[in-house]
Amino acid sequence: MSINADTNTDLYDECTADDTERNETTPLLANGAQTRTKGASFASSVFNLMNAIMGSGILGLAYAMASTGIVGFCILLVVVSSLAAYSIHLLLKLCDKTGINSYEDLGGRALKKPGKVLVGITIVIQNIGAMSSYLFILKSELPAAINSFLSSHGTGDAWYQDGRLLLIIVTLCIVLPLSMSPKIGFLGYTSSIAFFFMLYFAVVVVVKKWAIPCPLPHNTTTPPDTLQSSNYSECTPKLFVISSKSAYAIPTMAFSFLCHTAILPIYCELDRPTKKRMQNVTNVSIGLSFVFYLISALFGYLTFYAHVDSELLLSYDAYLRHDIMVMTVRLAILLSVLLTVPLIQFPARKAVILLLRRDQSFSWLTHIAVTLMILAIVLLMAIFVPDIRHVFGVVGSTTSSCLLFVFPGIFYLKISGQPLKTFDSIGALVLLVFGLMMGITSLSVIVITLTQSS
Repeated sequence: MSINADTNTDLYDECTADDTERNETTPLLANGAQTRTKGASFASSVFNLMNAIMGSGILGLAYAMASTGIVGFCILLVVVSSLAAYSIHLLLKLCDKTGINSYEDLGGRALKKPGKVLVGITIVIQNIGAMSSYLFILKSELPAAINSFLSSHGTGDAWYQDGRLLLIIVTLCIVLPLSMSPKIGFLGYTSSIAFFFMLYFAVVVVVKKWAIPCPLPHNTTTPPDTLQSSNYSECTPKLFVISSKSAYAIPTMAFSFLCHTAILPIYCELDRPTKKRMQNVTNVSIGLSFVFYLISALFGYLTFYAHVDSELLLSYDAYLRHDIMVMTVRLAILLSVLLTVPLIQFPARKAVILLLRRDQSFSWLTHIAVTLMILAIVLLMAIFVPDIRHVFGVVGSTTSSCLLFVFPGIFYLKISGQPLKTFDSIGALVLLVFGLMMGITSLSVIVITLTQSS
């Protein structure tokens, strides 16, 4: 399949294809007559997609494993990652069939204007929730990171120990300038850095498994090697666990593999953007993310067992406060999360603009205004959210399940025109049913749990 190199793509353009040429080319046409420059490389697209996939989710998966058991977690991780890759396959097929590169416009094609509005609102809520979770990590981890480098701890009144103030400063100085980029391909450079930070995180979690004794010392002021506990059953890994906390596991995984809002923009900026080439980008990205997720969750769980925190790095504070590797990995994760926020902000801004404006020509005024509005909302949510697992649970069971499973299934069944007995139609139906069951069940249990605890 060859690509016409003289065509152009834009952030808000649709990928249109002539039916008479569909078997030979997938032209990416734009409103203007500018020549399409060379697109993002395969490696850059993989880094961007991995950065969209991986983020705060990697910090919550050890807690998910503690809530489901090792075997239960592995089964769920395989199922969710496989369905995520398959739903992307359906979206790419629809993009090639219809010439549409916008998730929102696919909703419009399948369900008319209400579908477009519904998808746009879902994307905005999902990405705001994702960015809020990332900034929540910055709020909780930045003071801890600074304190870990200080020889003595103050009373907590110093400005650099105020997570909210640090969050505002970082957002204005780093997140905001990067978020102003009008091209998602540009973020491939920062995404490649974030990838190596995540790799370093996985290595440190593995190494530190043997630095913290089990049973965990209950008196953290005493050196760990001098403490003993009779409750050695705490050190026995559980293969299967079913409890109210298990309801957070699948939404956290769905949250951790959701990259669908970034798929089509990355597809249209990919150099030589064929479906097969973009599917390879997807498979590599999800495969690598799967490995990182499994390693970090497994060794994080085998370090703290049932005592693992909903945000993994916080679990190390009591036992390895001034450990060099933990200190540096905390900084690495902070930088990685920091570099992910602008990438996640991109589809949220695009969705808002598509909902607000009929004229989709690029406008710097609209671009800047929407960016500032989204970041302001995200910043306020990050400041006032009490626990990151609430974000994972509620957002993961609602908007994440819709974008990951429900919408791709509905869109394919409505747009493809294929008989229900075909393989992809059956797969789309499975996605739809699984997404609805997962979302309703998990959200119900989470709401009941939060109500009872309050």
